[in-house]
Amino acid sequence: MDARTEISQSEPIDRSPIPMGEFVAMIASIMALTALGIDSMLPALPAIGEQLGVSEPNHRQYIITAFMLGFAVGQLFHGPLADRFGRKPVIGIALALYVVTNVVAAFSSSFELLLVARAASGAAVAAGRVVTVALVRDCFQGRAMARVMSLAFMTFMVVPVLAPAWGQLMVMIFGSWRLIFGGIGIVAALVLTWFLIRMPETLDPKSVNPLDLREIWRGYRIMFRDRWAVGYTFATAAITGCFFAFIGSIQQIVYDVFKRPELLTVVFASVAGLMAVSAFANSRLVMRFGMRFLSHLAILVTTILAMVHLAVILLGGENLVVFIVLQAPMMAAMGLANSNFSAMAMENMGEIAGRASSLQGFIATLGAAVFGAVIGQAFDGTTVPLYIGFTVLGLAALGIVFVTERGKLFRRN
Repeated sequence: MDARTEISQSEPIDRSPIPMGEFVAMIASIMALTALGIDSMLPALPAIGEQLGVSEPNHRQYIITAFMLGFAVGQLFHGPLADRFGRKPVIGIALALYVVTNVVAAFSSSFELLLVARAASGAAVAAGRVVTVALVRDCFQGRAMARVMSLAFMTFMVVPVLAPAWGQLMVMIFGSWRLIFGGIGIVAALVLTWFLIRMPETLDPKSVNPLDLREIWRGYRIMFRDRWAVGYTFATAAITGCFFAFIGSIQQIVYDVFKRPELLTVVFASVAGLMAVSAFANSRLVMRFGMRFLSHLAILVTTILAMVHLAVILLGGENLVVFIVLQAPMMAAMGLANSNFSAMAMENMGEIAGRASSLQGFIATLGAAVFGAVIGQAFDGTTVPLYIGFTVLGLAALGIVFVTERGKLFRRN
């Protein structure tokens, strides 16, 4: 039995500094600011493109891509800062910057300025991914950490369900996509106030690391020497690339492929709703079956469903109902895999939680943003490029996990 198995079989560690329900809700709210910054944009992309002079429809996807690239790069900085100055000040300053950058986006007079503001917004809110993972790792370990992350994921999935509807409301009723950014800024300010009032610092003073390039590099070396940290980080990049490809393409798919623009929010909610169900199921099942078994099964199901969907398209059997019926369980399986991949990548990183979360987030998000952008820009008026991409990335993730686990998949511990 290796050290990894011993950790997984040990009693879960729970050191929540505030009531568990509030802790999960707060973490979910911070994480949800990222989803809000992405998903609320989807119905507004045509209006933004028209007002700011974007003639090529695929180029509207850059509004999403710029945010994701900023999100990827920002993670490199938040982790080391959180290990040096603590979780609370880093999240606090980052959320304040998120408010400011969304105000700039709301008043952007050109597409280029909007893209800069979006990249800066992504870089700021990246703290919500990096530092919250480190914060959860400060307080929980093992399967307990996977359970908390799943509960948080389930809670924040309410945002992807509602955000597109809110964005569509701003455009259709009030006639202004700029109100979307203003609303994001207000929500971010409220979450920031709650966090500053209620969440204490969770970084153990003994674990404070100097802001030293040599120390940062030492932490990176520790992470790169850990087989599970590296393997599951790259597997996360592949599976998150599927998410990003879907988000970047869904507006054009509903509008241009199925010719039902009024159903965008319904389609997105149908998919996101099942993802929330899978996150809730994972929070229960992971304590019984373990992270490996569930995530390995989920990635296998994801890949099989992608292949089946591609076959249906090529045989001419796809319509909007079939799209939802096949896409929703596939995205649910992706979410199930993603929650556990992130927890397993961080399992042995307690000593360098901030730096490890930062580097893992950068690698996974940058890779996913590139994969998602390539698939999204290949949109040709059909869903074929999307499902070819899903199939390739699913097989890649499965291969990476197979190598990481040295061929021993579906283990319970």
